[in-house]
Amino acid sequence: MEQTQARVNIYALLSRILLQELELDTLKMIKRDGIVLDFFPTLKEWKPLVEMEEKKLLEEYLNPDFVNLSILHLIPYETFYTRQDQKVETGGANPVTDMYSAYDFMVDFEAARTVSADHIGIEFEFMHHLASAELKAFESGDTKAVGELQEVQHQFLNKHLLQWAPIYLINMKFEARTPLYYDAAEMALEFILSDNEYLVKKL
Repeated sequence: MEQTQARVNIYALLSRILLQELELDTLKMIKRDGIVLDFFPTLKEWKPLVEMEEKKLLEEYLNPDFVNLSILHLIPYETFYTRQDQKVETGGANPVTDMYSAYDFMVDFEAARTVSADHIGIEFEFMHHLASAELKAFESGDTKAVGELQEVQHQFLNKHLLQWAPIYLINMKFEARTPLYYDAAEMALEFILSDNEYLVKKL
């Protein structure tokens, strides 16, 4: 139960960081929550985090780095890595859409500001969606649903995220100009690998 809640929280945090530039509230939460900040050891030691005004930190350092990593230099979409022509599949033929619709997961493209459903931030958000459903099933005593949802999470990690996200995250870590995105890349990579191991043990 505690493990599932922790997984829900980590997928939510990583999805938020990987999907869009940070807003002031998220930056403040990361700075002030000691448990969260422990996940970002390089950021924790970074002087501008303490010394610089938060709005300025976002505008001059963090948000330009996000744009650099997610829009200018790297491509955070699964189909770019898995299709031979390296094109991003923006339509209904995208391999993640069937799984999304099977588990009542809707992508709000306007809010997410992504061109396709297989953006890394959305795939992490889908894992958050599944882990949250698993938690609800556990709380209501539905052990059959818990097992099924763990199976789906394992399947999604292996069919989708683990097929391409490690390459993107290693590149992201290498290209990052700020400790936030360096640490986030490392954390995301370690987490999906360990979460897969956790699910294998559960199944």
